[in-house]
Amino acid sequence: MENNLSRPAELLRELIQCRSITPQEGGALSCLEGHFQRLGFETHRVIFSDEDTPDVDNLYARLGTSAPHICFAGHTDVVPVGIEADWSSGPFEGVVEDGMMIGRGTVDMKGGIACFLASVEAYLNENETPTGSISFLITGDEEGPSINGTDKLLKWAKERGEVFDACIVGEPSNPAVIGDAIKIGRRGSMSGRITVKGVQGHSAYPHLADNPVRGMMDMLDSLLAEPFDEGTDDFQPTNLEVTSVDVGNTATNVIPGNATAAFNVRFNDTWSGESLREEIIRRLEEGTSKGRIRRGKNTPAKFEMEWLGRISPVFLTSDETLVKTLSDAIEAETGSRPELSTGGGTSDARFVKDYCPVVEFGLVGKTMHQVNECVALDDLDKLTAIYGRFLNSYFE
Repeated sequence: MENNLSRPAELLRELIQCRSITPQEGGALSCLEGHFQRLGFETHRVIFSDEDTPDVDNLYARLGTSAPHICFAGHTDVVPVGIEADWSSGPFEGVVEDGMMIGRGTVDMKGGIACFLASVEAYLNENETPTGSISFLITGDEEGPSINGTDKLLKWAKERGEVFDACIVGEPSNPAVIGDAIKIGRRGSMSGRITVKGVQGHSAYPHLADNPVRGMMDMLDSLLAEPFDEGTDDFQPTNLEVTSVDVGNTATNVIPGNATAAFNVRFNDTWSGESLREEIIRRLEEGTSKGRIRRGKNTPAKFEMEWLGRISPVFLTSDETLVKTLSDAIEAETGSRPELSTGGGTSDARFVKDYCPVVEFGLVGKTMHQVNECVALDDLDKLTAIYGRFLNSYFE
């Protein structure tokens, strides 16, 4: 195992070796807390609970008492490793092979945390104290239900009187190389489940039954046939994807009694959560009335709509100080200007946006959640340099 590692690589290896598979803390927060306390941060460990969800340990650390206050938000929990034998080395070892560190969470997102911590260490070595405040808001619930993590930790911080001027979420935002993109917003996300009620019967006597699959096909056709929009200046088009269709039927000669379909929709700022729900219901009702596939029935198909989980709202960050300062730092270190992107899925930035301007910028995300998740050692150094340049410029 390679020992001559740069500071961010050393810190990352420490974190990788903590088996923090969500929602287990695995020692990762304790590891970070020790480093924060050594640097003079005031630290708080906060455990949140909720019905039918696991308790989650969270960490908040702050250095300084004045503005401007820059917060770094992230998570130490990781997804399961899958089949461990498929890994080229132990997923919780941090082995280096051919200039790459391998381990679960290297890019999503222990690597981002290690780089920001290393940049803070370097900044404090040069400046002793920040001309403002630096904080870390770290959860163990991003890869889980996201109920007992960042959302509640932000509310806890607000009740303490914490005021953030800006936040960087260290998610792996770059598609190919460091400096490709800053995430300045995200499309919203909404999920639902449709249940079509039919009448079970023998497939040889369809007139005595009501096949819910026919009604479901009419409804899904109406739901999917036309685009929801063409996109906006800042966001991709809204897309709805059917993720499951099921009748729970193992027999081939029985018409099922019910059919269900689940879907997820990612939407842009053409819609609010409420207006999009209304449009989905309108399309489903239109499908039941057409009856193109469910022909010969005198009444529309009966269905129930269940909305799953919380709506993640669409958001866009336009704060000039945060976006420009980070963009300038990236350009200075890489030689190219980053794209300002709103693509991809959701992150905990959806919670932070209600408290301060927020962007996402971290490592390259190609291997996140994969077997042999890995990061280039050079990328760790580049990201640390970008974060460090950003801190110096931000506090100037």
